[in-house]
Amino acid sequence: MENKGSSAVEITLSFLLGTATGFILGVLFAPAEGKETRKKIREQAEMTGEKAREKYEQFSKDAEKGMQKAKVKSKEGIDAIKDFVDKKKKEIGKKTDEAEEEVKEKK
Repeated sequence: MENKGSSAVEITLSFLLGTATGFILGVLFAPAEGKETRKKIREQAEMTGEKAREKYEQFSKDAEKGMQKAKVKSKEGIDAIKDFVDKKKKEIGKKTDEAEEEVKEKK
């Protein structure tokens, strides 16, 4: 599961970086004044940064939800194992008591 999360982040960041790079190259090669070009680049950089921040926040929230689910499932698994062990202890204790009774009866 960890690899899927890493891949999603890498893909998202690669996409955003590619988008920003493409936009900047397009602006640089388009005929416009330097002041206007710098303004467009700055605006695009701000938009790309905001998108990256939003994606990171969403990824963080999703990761937190996943961790909470894993904690719950782990606790459920641990509780099930404890219940199983307790049940087996009682069964063994009961069989031990029965065996001791049989030994006493044979004496």
